[in-house]
Amino acid sequence: MIRCIIVDDEPLAVAQLEKYVERVPFLVNVGACTSAAEAMEILSSGNVDAMFVDINMPDIDGVQFVRSLTRPPLVVFTTAYSEYAIEGFKLDAIDYLLKPIAFEDFLKAANKLNRLLGINNAAQPAAEQGEGVCYDCLYVKSDYRMLRVPINSIKYIESMSEYVRIFVDDSAKPIVSLLSMKKIEESLPTGSFMRVHRSFLVNLNKVKEISKMRIVYDGGVYVPIGEMYKEQFFEYIDKFFVGKGK
Repeated sequence: MIRCIIVDDEPLAVAQLEKYVERVPFLVNVGACTSAAEAMEILSSGNVDAMFVDINMPDIDGVQFVRSLTRPPLVVFTTAYSEYAIEGFKLDAIDYLLKPIAFEDFLKAANKLNRLLGINNAAQPAAEQGEGVCYDCLYVKSDYRMLRVPINSIKYIESMSEYVRIFVDDSAKPIVSLLSMKKIEESLPTGSFMRVHRSFLVNLNKVKEISKMRIVYDGGVYVPIGEMYKEQFFEYIDKFFVGKGK
């Protein structure tokens, strides 16, 4: 079971998340808090695996609260404001849920927690020997090997029928794995990755240049922006655009 807490100053939001937690068999709610101070009391017990934290709270917001923790549990941020997503993922949040939260989105986040904590439990003997346990990575099978892929190293992912090619920093060759694009998309944080083409999924934090409906990478490599996806992508870009030239 995954022991989680809910931190939100809105009673209706707390009530909704409590109902969602009850519907997920592997989650158990060990506390619902309306402030960071209340959450600290529960966290001090050490029996918390994950927390759903609202970003917009009085006194201390969710991002500041998580940043203040020496060893925070796994974090899923919730908020009504999408512009806070990037800041949240800088703290290695597992997911980011935009209010009003649909149960389908909540369940995806819960499944990510379940997968990550499953990896953690399997790796526990190694951790006891001093080896770090990764909460911000994927494990994918490539040929006959199981590879650890840090999420923040992924530049983009290309779908090739039943396979995907994962392009990462500091490697000229992609990692090829027998996976569907849908499966790997569900395993990645939604606030950091976006589908920009039916065959391409990009890490938004790695987008440095856009030219003629293409995302351009070093070496002249580019990813096309599809007609169906361009509106969502450029809405995201516009949030951080600082001026319009003539």
